[in-house]
Amino acid sequence: MAISTDQGQLTGRGLEGFYRAGRRVLSRCQVRVGGREPLAVQARMLTADRARFVGTLRASADGSPDPDVIVERTRHADGTERITLRSAAIRTLRLPVEVALGTDLAELSSVAAGRAGPELPASVHGSGLRWSCVRGHSTVTADPPPSDALASAGLLRWEFELPPGGTRSVELRVRPDGSGTNRTVSRGAASPLAQAQAAGDDPRIQPLLHTCVEDLRALSLRDPRHPSDTHLAAGAPWRCGLAPAEALAAARMTLPLGTRLALGTLRTLARTQLTGPRAGLIPGPRRDAGPHLPPHCTATEATLLFPVLLAEARRWGLGQSVAEEFLPTAERCLDWLRTAVGDGTYLPDSYPGGPLRCETQAHAHRAAVLGADLLDAHGRPGGAWLRQWAQELRTAFREDFWVEDRGGGRPAVARAPDGRLLSHLAAGAVHLLDTGLLGSGTTAPGLLDKVQTEQLARLFGGPAMDSGWGLRSLGAKEVAYNPFGHRAGAVRVHESAVAVAGLASAGYEKEASSLLHGVLAAAEAFGHRLPEMYAGEPRAQGAVPLPHPAACRPAATAAAAGVLLLTCLAGIRPDAPAGTVTLRPVRGAPLGEIGLTGLRVAGAPFSVRVSRLGLAMVEEAGEGLQLGM
Repeated sequence: MAISTDQGQLTGRGLEGFYRAGRRVLSRCQVRVGGREPLAVQARMLTADRARFVGTLRASADGSPDPDVIVERTRHADGTERITLRSAAIRTLRLPVEVALGTDLAELSSVAAGRAGPELPASVHGSGLRWSCVRGHSTVTADPPPSDALASAGLLRWEFELPPGGTRSVELRVRPDGSGTNRTVSRGAASPLAQAQAAGDDPRIQPLLHTCVEDLRALSLRDPRHPSDTHLAAGAPWRCGLAPAEALAAARMTLPLGTRLALGTLRTLARTQLTGPRAGLIPGPRRDAGPHLPPHCTATEATLLFPVLLAEARRWGLGQSVAEEFLPTAERCLDWLRTAVGDGTYLPDSYPGGPLRCETQAHAHRAAVLGADLLDAHGRPGGAWLRQWAQELRTAFREDFWVEDRGGGRPAVARAPDGRLLSHLAAGAVHLLDTGLLGSGTTAPGLLDKVQTEQLARLFGGPAMDSGWGLRSLGAKEVAYNPFGHRAGAVRVHESAVAVAGLASAGYEKEASSLLHGVLAAAEAFGHRLPEMYAGEPRAQGAVPLPHPAACRPAATAAAAGVLLLTCLAGIRPDAPAGTVTLRPVRGAPLGEIGLTGLRVAGAPFSVRVSRLGLAMVEEAGEGLQLGM
């Protein structure tokens, strides 16, 4: 990846530089033309992995105030930068061009913590410069080769002659070692995600979907030992590796773009499943849970998401034989759930004496219901126990996890070991609305009853939770509320999207529409590239959302959430094994008419249009796919 300011020059300050595999291979790349730095006039993203910077300067001695040299820099995340000079002067210009280069070969974690250290000394190497230390090597090569290279200053020089209207270019390539070529995924390589498009009355939907798909493709990683298997990095710049729970959640939200990403993610994580005392668990890191709860292990969430993703991917068109490949892994996940529950009703925390979390029970319930459906479909035993336990959990949860108050009550965030309920209002409860898909367009029963669901919808639609930019992670009136708290008040895009989809599916379209419009407004302010979170400050007239300094942008779950936000409006409920697809559009048509093309159902292109009246029509579908009731 490459991190730049809008000035275009890489100065080596802060996080600036080119990175490869978590190491900064070039921290400084400063261009001077005729002894001066160009004046920056524009910086913009061309694609998720390419940026363009434009600067100008006045090189003629005719006294005119007009710039007559345009300096254009195109920077690519793979370590390539092209510098182009274009003359607008009326006579030939002879210009010296200098590029000052440097690096510290520091790890990203050290750079982020301010411990990068000084630049390393350079040596002349071929048509460029090279840096070496115990941490590794980095080489910059130039085309055309420079006329002079000064290693002590890290400087490459050229003398260019520019006729009127003429152009000259230099291409720099940085690689992390002194031999071989850049080992990058080909820019034209086939993506596991379909290039879906959106059109309609709201002009924001097309750039949002385009950018989300582009970001997801840019975050795609290949398993080094199994290069055909693709999964998503958690986000850039902070978490460039695999986060199992988030990779599964993102793959699940992108099922309308095809099942290939789900396939690669399932295969990658199936290879990590534990054996022995913790058999069935898919390992994951611990995650901070905010000021009210201790950290918890995302391994539980990942283990419960695995059978859910498999069950839903099967409905979207993952082949029967492919699904059977993962059945043993899914069965071990469900066996782990059964063992962890034991003779009790609830799934306990990842360590003894921890609280019983509401969010964990929601994940477990969904895994049990969808897992039972998956096992029955393949003639495997175990579905009866899962359904029976899910029924017992629903009955107990509605009583044990509901906090009565004058406002109508609310679900508890957790139950303490002593039975005390933690009653603060938090966005983790959105997973109570996420019941997944079962059969031909029907939804699984939820942990809450109808009255409790209606109350939760009312709370999510109130000003304490709906910031105007999306759903706050903690209610604004709660103790320890912090608009920048990642679990204490900031808007997390993933949770907002799950809330929109869940509320719309449950029939609470007013609340869903308000959150949807809030996230779309925030997306527009962020150039349609959604960060994983931003401040939960209340929305004011003419204001823009405040970015969170620690947020990844792009982030896998945020980009995938953009896909979910738009596709949930059509309410696509596929059942590929039965050869049917059901549409349950949001009747209120909160964004007016919307058309989605280039989706994938049962491995074939799928297009749908929802009218301003909330009526859906399939415009393209695979042969033999029938519209269900």
